[in-house]
Amino acid sequence: MSYQRHLMKDKKLAPLVLQHGAISLKKRNNVVLRLCASIMSQQLSGKVAQVIYARFLDLFDGAEPTPRQILRVPYTALRAIGLSRNKADYVRNVALFAVEKGLNDAKLSAMTDEEVIRYLTQIKGVGRWTAEMILIFTLARKDVFAVDDLGIQQAMIRLYSIRTNQKAKLKERMLNIAAAWSPYRTYACLHLWKWKDESR
Repeated sequence: MSYQRHLMKDKKLAPLVLQHGAISLKKRNNVVLRLCASIMSQQLSGKVAQVIYARFLDLFDGAEPTPRQILRVPYTALRAIGLSRNKADYVRNVALFAVEKGLNDAKLSAMTDEEVIRYLTQIKGVGRWTAEMILIFTLARKDVFAVDDLGIQQAMIRLYSIRTNQKAKLKERMLNIAAAWSPYRTYACLHLWKWKDESR
C-alpha cells in the first residue's frame, strides 16, 4: 500500500495528500554537516538560516567541511558569520563529538530511530527535535512524528480544530491523531508543513 492511500484514511488529512500529490523522501550524506546546518537554523526564518549557512560554507571555499576542518575554524570566525555564542559552541560540539566518537553516516544508518535520537542527544546543543530533523531530512526515515515542532503543532491545531492552551494536552491529542498515520508519519509531517507554508 502506498503511503498516500494509508494517510487518506484520515478524512482531515486526505485533501492535503490529494492536493500535493506524492512527496518523496531523499537520503543525504554528511550527517555532521546536516547537524550543524540544523543547529544554525534553529529559531530563524528559512531565508536568514540559508544566508548564515552559505557564509559558513564560504569559510571552506564553498566545499563541505570535515569535522576536523570545522574544529580548525577560529571561534571568532564562527561568530562573525552571524552565529550566536551558543550556536557557535554547539557547532563545535558536533564536530568534536564526530571526531571523538566516530559519528558518521554509516553508524547512524545502522541504528533504529530511537537509537539515533539517544545517540545524537548526547551532544550538548542537540535536542530531540534536531535529531528528528536529521531522521527526516538526512536519513529519510518514514515514520517520524515531530510532535515538538511548532509548525506541525500550528498546522494540526488548525486542521483538527484542537482547542487547548495546555501543552501536555495538545501533545497528547496530536500523538493520538498521529498514531493512525504510522508507519508513514514522516509523510504526514511533510504534508502538514507544506500546507502550512502554502496557507500563510
